[in-house]
Amino acid sequence: MSLKNLSAKIKIPKIFKDKLKNKRINLIYKRFEKSLNINENFGVAVSGGPDSLSLAFLAKIYSIKKKLTPKFFIVDHKLRSESTKEAKVVKQLLERFLIVSEILTWKGRKPLKNIQSLARIKRYELIYKRCDKYKIRNILIGHHQDDLFENFFIRMLRGSGLKGLISLDKKNKIGNKNLLRPLLDEKKEDLAFISKNVFNFYVQDPTNNDEKYLRIKIRKLIAELQKSGLDKKKFIKTIKNLKYSNNVINFYVSENLKKNTFFSNKSNKLILNKFFFYQPYEVIFRALSESIKLIGRKYYSVRGKKLDKIIKDIENNHSFRATLGGCIIEKVNETVIILKEH
Repeated sequence: MSLKNLSAKIKIPKIFKDKLKNKRINLIYKRFEKSLNINENFGVAVSGGPDSLSLAFLAKIYSIKKKLTPKFFIVDHKLRSESTKEAKVVKQLLERFLIVSEILTWKGRKPLKNIQSLARIKRYELIYKRCDKYKIRNILIGHHQDDLFENFFIRMLRGSGLKGLISLDKKNKIGNKNLLRPLLDEKKEDLAFISKNVFNFYVQDPTNNDEKYLRIKIRKLIAELQKSGLDKKKFIKTIKNLKYSNNVINFYVSENLKKNTFFSNKSNKLILNKFFFYQPYEVIFRALSESIKLIGRKYYSVRGKKLDKIIKDIENNHSFRATLGGCIIEKVNETVIILKEH
């Protein structure tokens, strides 16, 4: 559909229409629109980097076309002295493009170890809470193709299984929210092009060259592998094939949960029968993880090592009781009961 025909149906502000006249930007938007394909209000996580600013720009146009009311969130982690100033600059920049955003601040003491991981968890907590207020269940994240590759290698070095290796997907359900990544097929250089041509600005993350972070080491490793002939197209195909295999496992996990669990509304607990544990190990592992997330009302799965120990204890003991993920897990004869810890 041409811009002329598009504007006849929906009035797109000139500030956006002018930018969409750029063929490269217009092509990226068309892919974005096809990838997102939702018809309800959504939230958008904006950090100020080129990927998230591009996401904000594309999401705003999408919302105008679909007549939706999105919410844009900037999280100020206060981990750096200049973070608050940067958040305000990004907020003002977005306002020039009719994008109204909110700054969410991480208050309280900050961790001294595992900072990036804990900051990510806190970021989602703040955004989730705000989305609950607005009754929004879809959150757009600016992950792109380069993030997909980096995530694969990071997970591999950490000894992740199949699910971990391909954990970045266009849609992940965490808690009662859908995390959507409509830019996952886009190259970082294309998003940088949008940010430069639309905003003429983006925040430079000082950690992007700090090799004390695993992600930066992986980024440089991938760059070296590309020099040695790493074919990204073939790599993408490999990841897609792994996702097909993962979908098969997910099917059997779903079947195990449907057939071998019972939720008691009266006592607010989940009961797992003996057949739950007669499945292949990976099916048991994932189904138990989902069960604990459900009862414990957690956004994230419990750590693999802890869950592995619980499964072994259940298999090796006639009776068993432990706590994990905000739940009490108790084995009585051949039945396992999971209830929320008070």
